[in-house]
Amino acid sequence: MNAQAILTAMLPEHLLLIGIVLTVILEIAGKARHAALPVALISVGAATLAAAWLALSGYSAAPFAGQFSVSPGPLMAKAMVLALALPVLLIAGSDFGPDGEYGGEFSTLLLSSLYGVCLMQSADSFMTLFLGLEIMSLPVYVLVLLAWRRPQAAEAALKYLVLGGAASATLLMGASLLYGASGSLDLATFAQALSSTDPLVRTAVVLVLLSFFLKAAIVPFHAWAPDAYEGASVPVTAFMAVIVKAAVLLAAVRLFGEGRLVSPVLEIVAVLPLVSIVWGNLAAMRQPNLRRMIAYSSIAHAGYLFYAFLGEPEGRLQAVAFYLLAYGLLNLLVFTALPPAADDGERDKLENLKGLFHRNPFAALMIGLAMLSLAGIPPLPGFIAKFLIFKNVIAAGYVSYAVLGLVGSFLGIYFYFRVIQFMFMSPDAAAPVDGPVRRIAVTASLACLGAALVVAVFPGWVMAHW
Repeated sequence: MNAQAILTAMLPEHLLLIGIVLTVILEIAGKARHAALPVALISVGAATLAAAWLALSGYSAAPFAGQFSVSPGPLMAKAMVLALALPVLLIAGSDFGPDGEYGGEFSTLLLSSLYGVCLMQSADSFMTLFLGLEIMSLPVYVLVLLAWRRPQAAEAALKYLVLGGAASATLLMGASLLYGASGSLDLATFAQALSSTDPLVRTAVVLVLLSFFLKAAIVPFHAWAPDAYEGASVPVTAFMAVIVKAAVLLAAVRLFGEGRLVSPVLEIVAVLPLVSIVWGNLAAMRQPNLRRMIAYSSIAHAGYLFYAFLGEPEGRLQAVAFYLLAYGLLNLLVFTALPPAADDGERDKLENLKGLFHRNPFAALMIGLAMLSLAGIPPLPGFIAKFLIFKNVIAAGYVSYAVLGLVGSFLGIYFYFRVIQFMFMSPDAAAPVDGPVRRIAVTASLACLGAALVVAVFPGWVMAHW
């Protein structure tokens, strides 16, 4: 494989790497406070366009055989995740731009994490997968710590580090056992191992699966995830809830490949995500602020996403990617529309959202629309995404699991509508905390809304690209 082919195949990664180098240079030169975020935005935008162009042109290559390869599906996955990172950068100015305390640290760390995200989508071996996972995760631990407005940021970062470390250790143990049984670190061995009856191989499969459950915060491996979400700043919480979760689930699709689930893995993938759906929705009902509520709802959404692995292998990528796109856009719509405030701890308390429609109609309408979609109300994209997941589960013959999942999903309607009730049907909060509206946040909200409408109106066109 010549240098030209390597540069082409890894073009999105190289563009992100250029952004990382430039933000580091800006930090050294003392110019990062004003220039780092624009550089990061341009870098991520260019990487998004490069990944989409390569995917739409049908490009395929294996610059590092057995370790790293690209094809239209993974390239489109990269383009989607990178595009979802753009609104995060747009709303980061108040926390990490000229008005914030930090300079280029946020931009460098976020670009580094995105580099790991892209690496995971092209991994062909457990070695590359682990490398991508760590490059993605390590910057996020520091990003949580950078939440200078949140007194619990240090505790949240430590908890997220422990969760991530446990996931990495579990993945390494499973991969090592699989290597001992098969003599190969190729990801394809995992798909083959799904149907094995060898106790050692089954143990390896379960450990690898549990590592992904840890990263996605599936019950009972979810305990500290809401604390990390609450302790981080709004842009970082959005990044963890959308980008990190998307990267993990898309990597899981690549890991499972064409493998079919059999007992006991089948029961694990069916029962634990079902428990996550039910518990995530129930726990979200009692949360006092929007950020923590989103954390518990993301646990439920992770359950829906892992349900996709019960379906036929050929439909997994389409179902997972479409769900992540709809889920990501609507979650980002919430975070971009959330009114700013001087006190970040008070910003998203549900009590302070009372009467928001009378103070800030645009923010209330955007958040309300997002809540309706996340609840799965037709004809919004959230409904289409859930319909696609459960349709595939039923088509695979697991009707009882699909029915139980649907019943569990109805629990989520309550707390989503509770937010709407606070914003539209309650008197104004005693001490409104709304700050001046930033134009760039409005732009990010409109971009998310426009993309969500395209997904809702043209779902077939969107799914045809997977």
